[in-house]
Amino acid sequence: MDQAQIEVRVLGSLSQISAAEWDSCACPEVADGGRPLDPFTTHRFLLALEHSGSVGRGTGWQPQYLTAYLDGMLIAAAPMYAKSHSQGEYIFDHNWAHAYEGAGGRYYPKLQIAVPFTPATGRRFLVRPGYDSVGMSALVQGAVQLAADNQVSSVHATFCTEAEALAGEQMGLMLRQSQQFHWLNDEYQDFDGFLAALSSRKRKNIRKERAQAIDFGGEIRTLTGDDLRPEHWDAFWQFYQDTGSRKWGVPYLTRQFFDIAHETMADDMALVLAERGGYPIAGALNFIGRETLFGRYWGCTEHHACLHFELCYYRAIDFAIAEGLARVEAGAQGEHKLARGYLPTRTHSLHWVNDPGFADAIKKYLDAEAHAVGEEIEILTDYGPFRKSNPEEQQ
Repeated sequence: MDQAQIEVRVLGSLSQISAAEWDSCACPEVADGGRPLDPFTTHRFLLALEHSGSVGRGTGWQPQYLTAYLDGMLIAAAPMYAKSHSQGEYIFDHNWAHAYEGAGGRYYPKLQIAVPFTPATGRRFLVRPGYDSVGMSALVQGAVQLAADNQVSSVHATFCTEAEALAGEQMGLMLRQSQQFHWLNDEYQDFDGFLAALSSRKRKNIRKERAQAIDFGGEIRTLTGDDLRPEHWDAFWQFYQDTGSRKWGVPYLTRQFFDIAHETMADDMALVLAERGGYPIAGALNFIGRETLFGRYWGCTEHHACLHFELCYYRAIDFAIAEGLARVEAGAQGEHKLARGYLPTRTHSLHWVNDPGFADAIKKYLDAEAHAVGEEIEILTDYGPFRKSNPEEQQ
């Protein structure tokens, strides 16, 4: 196929493209009536970020959606943004920015192919089936050309799939490896089946934590679809604000985002809510993919022992087992997740840097970092909670 036949366009808003057209590349798998693999790259999620003011003017996330057309048909798209900072990405390049600007360069703006504020693995180069190679190639070339033409320092594609990472590396992009903690479903029939796979000590600890958590004096419910009500978002907004102000200074999502998501994505969300005396006191919000439950936000107005672990980790496992999901991605960071059955898992991103000398320095850094990440994953996995062959661990 002649690459010259492909037309690459940049859209300033997803309002310029229909949901059906965008989703034909973002989630073609829904043609069978099921869920998208990744709810975050759907037209409805990205548009909710726009319409709520969570991205756009004044946020440092300016939409520059990349699209590729062949004979008038969309064959590939990417959620791309012009960034004036490095907040809300979870693949940290602040040191790169400081080093480059300290040497007299201008790091911002940069181009970010990502889902804002969402450290969840998924396709970043959204390609119509049958156009895999040519579609991704068109998007990569388009992003790099746009950066070069506008003297932008760099292009970054974060939390891409492993297949995209390997393909991007073949195209000349630099591969970066990081790690998160994911829970994997080994065809467990129930939570007790999962516990049976753990060492005795870890199993007892989790049972103790769950008992402590449900002793807070109220009830815990998991709500999705029509069970979600507008008042639930009033409560969750308070939780989200509390967590956001402590972690990021200013919450990334606006209040309006949750109202829009309620209207367009209720079936894509599972809200675990703790209530006491008829009032919500804590909540954890998950998004539901075809194979994965994505844990995203947590917050509370009252602090109770182990309630965070119960709502964020154990109820997520319960939900995944009940729904037959293959895994739970519990978000960024947190080695405390290891003792609760979430194992270290490699994540990937791709990077292009305009300045050749700076690119060479980053490449050396990434090679050393990848080695360190691999060693850390090996060590942490060995310290995981699952039963070993040692007979003492199985007692």
